[in-house]
Amino acid sequence: MLLNLDFITESVIILILALIIDLMFGEPPEKIHPTVWMGKTAEFFKSKLKSDNLKIEKVNGIVLGLTIVLTFALSAYLILNFMKYYANLNIILYILLASFLLKTAFSMKCMGQLSIPIGESIEEGKMEEAKNRLRRIVRRDPTNFDDQKILSATVECVIESTVDGITSPLFYYSIFGVPLAIAYRAINTLDSTVGYKDSEHVNIGWFSAKMDDIANYLPARITSILMILSAWLLNEDWRGAWKILKRDRGKTESPNAGWTMSTAAGIFNVQFEKPGYYILGDRVNLLNSQHVLRALRIMKLTTLLFMMIVILPIIILIGGFLGLILL
Repeated sequence: MLLNLDFITESVIILILALIIDLMFGEPPEKIHPTVWMGKTAEFFKSKLKSDNLKIEKVNGIVLGLTIVLTFALSAYLILNFMKYYANLNIILYILLASFLLKTAFSMKCMGQLSIPIGESIEEGKMEEAKNRLRRIVRRDPTNFDDQKILSATVECVIESTVDGITSPLFYYSIFGVPLAIAYRAINTLDSTVGYKDSEHVNIGWFSAKMDDIANYLPARITSILMILSAWLLNEDWRGAWKILKRDRGKTESPNAGWTMSTAAGIFNVQFEKPGYYILGDRVNLLNSQHVLRALRIMKLTTLLFMMIVILPIIILIGGFLGLILL
């Protein structure tokens, strides 16, 4: 196979630099964060596209979803192509810009910054503080939560964010670069903004929710399998992970979230519960603050394995394809 080494080298450098930016600096300020812009834009257009006619509102939901996704993905594509081919920009500056844009499509460091203090608050007996911190990462009302429900929601968030916060955007980056990673981030942001089944969002947000289900379908399943491999490498209970994955993966309303969360419940031999919605795993062990740290280790190792086993081979495969068509 004749490889397009320039494409492969550039893609890998952008990926590595994006990871370094994330691990060193975390999230950029909200004023320049594309994800924040996506959410605000979705909220603005949602208010304009609401309708008393349910059929019209469902059609408007399609318009909303496609408009947000195409606007941000196409903007990233045009900006990067202009900078690379028409602006006579130094290649290093172009790679830095592409790396920054890619970093805004995923988030790893932030998850630790938000989740670890929750476990620490519980260790110190500061339950109200833990609940307030939890409100920053989940939409559940933790007012009546005990320590087990708080820790369950925290660990679930870490595990689920491994997919929609890291592996999914990087998966789409490997297929069509930064613009497709941005498109995924727009889809996921739409889902978290309007993709709910309450009366306010059920029609305007149905299309966004469906896009998110489709976009995460393959990454969620690959990630759950790699979590089992991570559990084996970290001397966690990989057999329990496989057992609970097979049994409980279909118990969540989302067709994707149950895969990684049931895997993690099996890894730790704990029970995850979203009151009124699902119970995953068996309560062999009680959750404690160390499970937050263990979940973050699983997240990081799974991400590394995903890059080595999935992302790099896809980049090389596409580089080979480009090498053939550019002969």
